[in-house]
Amino acid sequence: MPGYDDDLRLAHVLADAVERTSLELFGSLQEEVQVGPDGALTTPAATRLEELLRHQLHRTRPRDRVEGRTLDPTGHGARRWVVDAIDGAANYVRGVPVWATLISLVVEDEPVLGLVSAPHLARRWWAGVGSGAWTGRTLSRARRIEVSRTGVLSHASVSTDDVAGWLHGDRGAGFAALTDRVWRTRAYGEFWSHALVAEGAADIALSAWSDQYQLATLVPLLREAGGTVTDLSGAPAASPLAPQGAAHPVLATNGLVHEEVLMTLGQAAAAEG
Repeated sequence: MPGYDDDLRLAHVLADAVERTSLELFGSLQEEVQVGPDGALTTPAATRLEELLRHQLHRTRPRDRVEGRTLDPTGHGARRWVVDAIDGAANYVRGVPVWATLISLVVEDEPVLGLVSAPHLARRWWAGVGSGAWTGRTLSRARRIEVSRTGVLSHASVSTDDVAGWLHGDRGAGFAALTDRVWRTRAYGEFWSHALVAEGAADIALSAWSDQYQLATLVPLLREAGGTVTDLSGAPAASPLAPQGAAHPVLATNGLVHEEVLMTLGQAAAAEG
């Protein structure tokens, strides 16, 4: 199995390169925010940060393809860097400190490396295939993480990204049934729900809309931490990772309660139909 330690070090360098600018622009430029056809927010800050990431990648990995949320893809080949300069754009422009830069490497359509950099939380989470999952402020000040061992649904903590998106979607009844069965439900949102599952602080993360820019980073992190990530049919998420894939619901858990969560959502949805 190939190692990706050099690429992980580069991912940290990339995160360092945009951190100061992302903090300086945080909470600004609200009047310049645009809403895309898919409802996603874009801001000049995201474009600026993506430009900085691409500049570093062009210098260090000139042969690799680069894909980002705001600019056109560049390069060719089996290795592609997938970046989301600001995951949590609505939080970013409103001054809510829960946002992150997502940096990932995809090789032959398989996500092999992911780094989440949340500078306002002073935290990073990262993983490479075969290297485990880690969290900390830097590579030198890190601890290895793993998912929780909670195996009873009534003891589980759920985090979701958008309560209304679940309640009013086609799994609304299932979501309501799940929240009735678990210990507690919170909406930490965005990348944070999944990072909390990876480090064992939460047991279940529900994402109403996850796309390639998020999954390329979050799937390696969760898998290396021992978690399970699927769509709502139970099919593995991001395997393979299709370029420009449409956003869709994703379930991430510690693995022990995964099938029961899927069953709860599915049975309630079938009864509703």
